[in-house]
Amino acid sequence: MASSTSSSSAVAAPSTSLSLSCKLPVPRRRICFSPSPSLTRSNASCLSLARPKIARNRGAVKCMASASSTGVLPSALLFDCDGVLVDTEKDGHRISFNDTFAEKELGVTWDVELYGELLKIGGGKERMTAYFNKFGWPERAPKSEDERKTFIASLHKRKTELFMVLIEKKLLPLRPGVAKLIDQALSNGVKVAVCSTSNEKAVSAIVSFLLGPERAEHIKIFAGDVVPRKKPDPAIYNLAAETLGVSPSSCVVIEDSAIGLAAAKAAGMTCIVTKSGYTADEDFLNADAVFDCIGDPPEERFDLAFCSSLLEKQYVS
Repeated sequence: MASSTSSSSAVAAPSTSLSLSCKLPVPRRRICFSPSPSLTRSNASCLSLARPKIARNRGAVKCMASASSTGVLPSALLFDCDGVLVDTEKDGHRISFNDTFAEKELGVTWDVELYGELLKIGGGKERMTAYFNKFGWPERAPKSEDERKTFIASLHKRKTELFMVLIEKKLLPLRPGVAKLIDQALSNGVKVAVCSTSNEKAVSAIVSFLLGPERAEHIKIFAGDVVPRKKPDPAIYNLAAETLGVSPSSCVVIEDSAIGLAAAKAAGMTCIVTKSGYTADEDFLNADAVFDCIGDPPEERFDLAFCSSLLEKQYVS
């Protein structure tokens, strides 16, 4: 992640993205953003952006917006699912794929490193198809293209069933800060949706079982084959904005991967990246901010006020 090495403060141009580090070494302490002079005069009551708190913890400095500084609220918060709501990939989806392959006696196992490479392909059915096209189809697989599509769909259906068992048993916990940020959004009238390439049933299970039915009732889900082209194509985010009746420029997306970031930016949306286990080393230079997680107090990284501040495009580095 790129960061400025200048010690002077300058307001960034509106078109410039700012990557914010969750934890900065203490010697490099700097303020992440502050309001422009125009927001501190006569219109301060309309657009209030306080300077961020600088919180110290175990030798690190964290930048976060003041909970009292709301700015102009986003029209919607759009969350990716896997890696954002729950770090599901390594010990959730990968295990469920491998259990499915074992049940069907396909002689296929995806190790941690291989699955990390396969995650560059959006969608589980697409992932399996690409793998078999490259390394060869199992002997049990049909020969015709149409039959192979049905075969892949049946594998993915079973994989989803196994994955949902893990979710229903709550063996995969929510990532820190997810419930907090969703509660802040809903309590302030900000629409919330989950936009994922994963199967709709799997995403719905995560939302219902881990966030609870009261939250789930207010969260719109866009997932699976609801769009013909998956991330990094912006189709799913375009659909979400259209369905929710909001402008893309007023949406804040929470993603964890480079392909998700590409989809959000192609849709014209602000995007915060919260790195996950598989995506820590990916290129997020186009992100508006980058963190290791959302975080709960006292380990909070950012909140709804910070999301609002990004829409204001008022920063100093």
